[in-house]
Order: sequence, then C-alpha cells, then structure tokens
Amino acid sequence: MGFPANGASPENPNKFLIYGRTGWIGGLLGTLCQAQGIAFEYASGRLEDRASLEKDIAQVKPTHVFNAAGVTGRPNVDWCESHKVETIRTNVVGTLTLADVCRNHGLILLNYATGCIFEYDSGHPLGSGIGFKEHDTPNFTGSFYSKTKAMVEELLKNYDNVCTLRVRMPISSDLSNPRNFIAKITRYEKVVDIPNSMSILDELLPISIEMAKRNLTGIWNFTNPGVVSHNEILEMYREYVDPNFTWKNFTLEEQAKVIVAPRSNNELDATKLKTEFPELLSIKDSLVKYVFQPNQKVKA
Repeated sequence: MGFPANGASPENPNKFLIYGRTGWIGGLLGTLCQAQGIAFEYASGRLEDRASLEKDIAQVKPTHVFNAAGVTGRPNVDWCESHKVETIRTNVVGTLTLADVCRNHGLILLNYATGCIFEYDSGHPLGSGIGFKEHDTPNFTGSFYSKTKAMVEELLKNYDNVCTLRVRMPISSDLSNPRNFIAKITRYEKVVDIPNSMSILDELLPISIEMAKRNLTGIWNFTNPGVVSHNEILEMYREYVDPNFTWKNFTLEEQAKVIVAPRSNNELDATKLKTEFPELLSIKDSLVKYVFQPNQKVKA
C-alpha cells in the first residue's frame, strides 16, 4: 500500500496546511505536528491573495487548514488604530477569503480568533462567574482590532466548514516570548488587576489539533475554565520563579492615559469545550502544571 500523495500515512492520515509560519501560535503548531508525527506544511500564500491560497491547497493537498495568521499589531493592538486598512485587509478580507476557498474545496478551517470582543456588563458582571457563551453577541468595540474580529466572526457563522477558536490573553511555558501575556505583564511598569479568561497554549493547542481530527466546527470559547487576575498571576510568578519580583498596580482610568485604545476584560464560559474535553484544567491549575512548575526556580 503506497502513501497518499500529500505525505500523510495510514497511522496519521491527516495533513495540515498552516497559515502563520512566522507567528507565535503558527510556530507552536508546527512543533506539535512534528512531535505527533502529523504531516504538515506551512503555507506560502497571503490570505488576501485568493490565487495564492488556491495554489497552496493544490500543491499541499491538505485534509485540514489552520489559520494562525492575522494582524494583532506591534508592539500591541494600538498599532491597528492607525493602520486600519492593513488590519481589514488581513483580519477581514484575508480570513474570509481563506474560509471561502476552503469551503469550495470541502476543507475544514480552524481559525484562531479572539475572545477580546466582549466586556463585563450588567448581564455578565465582574466576579459573578457568569461568562459569555458562544452564541452571545460581542459587546466590546473599544479597539479597532476587536471591531474587525467581531465583524469576521459574525460573517464566518455562515460558513459551515469553519471552527472558530476564541483565544484570550494567551500564555505559554516560554516566559521569554514577548507575546506571552505573563512576559508582557512582568515587564510593564504598572498593571491593572482584573480577573479575565485566558488561554494556556501548552494545554489548548494540542486540543485544537484533536478538534481538527474530530472535524469539529462552529464557535468555541477557547480558554481554560474560570478566571485569573493579573495580581494572582504575578503572585504565582513570585512564588515559583522570582522571589524578589515586585509590581505596581494602577486603575483602568490611569491605564487609559497611556494606551490609545481601551482593552477588553471579560469571562468566557468554557462549558462547551470542557464538555468535549473533560480533562481540560481550570485556568489556575493549568497555569501551575503547564507554566509555573516547568519554570520553577524557587525551591519548594
């Protein structure tokens, strides 16, 4: 029996096409595929160039497509406020084009999206434990980045081949990565202290690969259950990594003076993901297991 032309094998019949080679999540996905023996290739096409997407699919012959490409802005989402057309081109036009091409080829697209399209409100008060569900309508339009993401999510609902994964404040065990939420807040002069839903990539990215294998579609709150505050994370950092670490807090009003666009703070309800993957850890347990214990420098 010969191997399929796309490089998949009988043991691993899937072949993944990944957009976002130079991005953080895209890079981690490739590493995971190698570790699991899954055939994959990084795409060379650009999201907004339909012909290049068609060429990628014709050459790679994937079983699933992952989109970890997109504009978040450097050094942060404030960049999007002054680069609106570039943000639309990739986050809206590009993502929709990829979804459309995949649908024409009968392929499921796993799209790493954002949960930063909500903010605490009277129906989901801070500290209540009532999280936003997958079917809830986004209510945060404070930043142009979040606005474009909410637009795309609404349009993608019409594509039955798309699996939308709402990532929030992503964290990984690589504390040196500047995109890591923990790396960010340990370097800030001051931090706000608000409980939020967050995504531990070391635990969740392997789950997204399993979701592809199960051909799951629709919208998913792609966060660990529960919330954790900035101060709680920094207290864990001090406990496990640096006993001399100190930080200062400031209010949302004070923060507003040093950023261009407001930031989203919310709790997402992870019940749907937890039901599909019962082994999924709560945010604080996942932080300890996947992030702080592997980086422990302080003797217990």
